[in-house]
Amino acid sequence: MRPGTDATENDLRQLLNQWDPIGVADEVRDEYDCMLAPLLQRLRGGADQLEIGALLRQELEEHFGLDPLGLRPDAMAARVIGWWATVGRADGTSCV
Repeated sequence: MRPGTDATENDLRQLLNQWDPIGVADEVRDEYDCMLAPLLQRLRGGADQLEIGALLRQELEEHFGLDPLGLRPDAMAARVIGWWATVGRADGTSCV
């Protein structure tokens, strides 16, 4: 994914960097860009908090090799869904 392609991606990147499950966002701004397209695709398709949480857990385990337990992917999913509820309309997607 190209960094900085639009405001929606930048906002989601900022959310992921605030979460920063591996603790590198201060030095590597695009570390979590691998999650941008899958998250946005699901959000635009109407995914709920459970589906977003499952994706985040999967990424933590399979891509980053982390135990998701202490990283609170469900709490992050709630933040992502809350954010999407405010920006999804601007992105041209109807929010649930």
